[in-house]
Formats: sequence, C-alpha cells, structure tokens
Amino acid sequence: MKFGILFAGQGAQKPGMGLDFLADPTFSQVIETAHQATGLDIVKIMASENGELDQTNYVQPALVAVSVGIYKMLERDCPNLSLAGMMGLSLGEYAALIASGMLDEATGFKLVADRGQYMQTDCEEFPGKMAALVLPDLTKVSQIVRETGAVVANYNSPAQVVIGGRAEAVEAAISKIRAAKAAKKVVPLHVRGAFHTRFMNNSKAKLAKRLEKVEFKNSLVPVISNTTVKPFDLASVKTVLAQQVASPTHFGADLAYLNEHGGLTATLEIGPGKTLSTFAKQTNRQLKRFNISNLADYQAFIKEQADGFKQ
Repeated sequence: MKFGILFAGQGAQKPGMGLDFLADPTFSQVIETAHQATGLDIVKIMASENGELDQTNYVQPALVAVSVGIYKMLERDCPNLSLAGMMGLSLGEYAALIASGMLDEATGFKLVADRGQYMQTDCEEFPGKMAALVLPDLTKVSQIVRETGAVVANYNSPAQVVIGGRAEAVEAAISKIRAAKAAKKVVPLHVRGAFHTRFMNNSKAKLAKRLEKVEFKNSLVPVISNTTVKPFDLASVKTVLAQQVASPTHFGADLAYLNEHGGLTATLEIGPGKTLSTFAKQTNRQLKRFNISNLADYQAFIKEQADGFKQ
C-alpha cells in the first residue's frame, strides 16, 4: 500500500487527546519540545479540564504537537511505510510540514502558537459563524452565499463544503439553503470565528510578517497545500501559508491530486476522530482507510502492518 498521511485540523480536538501516549518516550519528548518552544503547558491543554481546548490559541499548538508525536512514533516503529504524500486540513498542514522535515519541531510549534494567537484575536474582534453542508447543490449554494454575504470556506469533499462569515450572514444563508433544499443537511459548527474568510485578514498580515523569520527546508515527502492544491515548495511556502488562513481550503482536491500524481492506495488519518477518513471515502471509495486517534488504534495499526510485512 502507498499511504497518504492525513493530519487532523482544528475542530477535531477532544479533551484527553493524546494523554494515553505520554508513557512513550518518543511522544513525550515531542510534547516537551512543544512546551519549551511555546511556554504553554501542553499536557494541561490536552487534558482540557477547564475548557482549554475551546480556545484557538491553545488548541492549535496542542493538536499539532499530539499529531507530530504520534507520527514520530510511527516513523520509529514502522520505518518501511510507503508514502505517497502528506496533507492536513488547515491547521493540520503545519503538522504535515513538521513531519515532512520542512519545519523543525521547535520552530513549527512556536509558529503555530503565534498563528493561534493571531486567529484568537480575529475571532474576538470579528465574531463569526460556520456551517457544514452535506451533499450540497453547489450552484444553488454559490448563489445563496453571494446574496447573503457568506462565503464557501472549505471544500472538504464532493459531499461536503463549509460556509462561513458574520453570524447574521451565515444564519441567513442557512435559512435560504434549507428553504431551497440546496443541501441534504446543514450542521452549524461550534466555532467562534469565520476561518478561511476575509475576517482572518489581520491574521494573514501578521502571519506573513512572522513567516519572514522562519527557515524552511526541502521536504522528505510531498506536502499538498490546501490553498494551491500543489506540493509546497521553498519558493512559495511562506506566501501560501499566509494566504491559507484567509482563503478557502480544498482538502478534497488535495486527495484527488495525490490519487492522480502519487499513486495513493490508502490513507492514514492521525489525530482525534475520523473526519478526514470520511472525506477520503467520499473522494475515492477504493482507498483503504486507517486512523490513529488513540494508543489502541496505534497498536492495532502497527500490528496489522507488521503482520502484512511478514506475509
């Protein structure tokens, strides 16, 4: 099998995520690196006993650290895994860039912490709303968002898009979409900002300036951008990452790119939940799909790969 590694994005986080991996020295070292780089108590955020994971500035570095920690364990225990490439949904791109070697861990964790703070500020200054549309009629949806002032912020798969904008605009769009039966289902999301819209333009400007100081290296494996639907490269990575925070994501198209150019036959989702695996199924039902959300998932995956190698 040739795997596409999929890294979870913001919204996948769950209280207690990653805690069952802390006994592993490779994982715990990654978490310690994130703590030292950001000054944040990453383990406390992972536990989220006081709702830390509800805050963008906390969830972003913690989720990326958990994802990278799991991937580093995978590199150690399954070194012969054949990779077609990597991608992440929005925030998950940073985990992919660290895992691929384009960003070193400490630099990447500090960058993500700053990105989270910029976006937290925008959420407070420009409160927004987002909603997922299942089986949308994109022609009708496009017309409705133009009429209401909302926008399509995420093209996740052929079966799901997400709209975002100011709360009143999104609420108006939801009403019209339901009335026009422009989607099979509309699911308001529990977020406090309009991510990947113009309401993140201040974050975009701050991130562009912050990225001027960041050193990137050639990747060990292709990382497909949500923004350009092409592999990141050294010439454009800073520009694209700044654009990404205020531009629509195209995760479904990323999967199609790897399918066409990377010989993709399976996906491995790293991080809480199975959302990205669902998008993979909706994009290509022939793909074999695996996910690692917890230690039991990890052990099962390693065993299955070892048994397959023996055969």
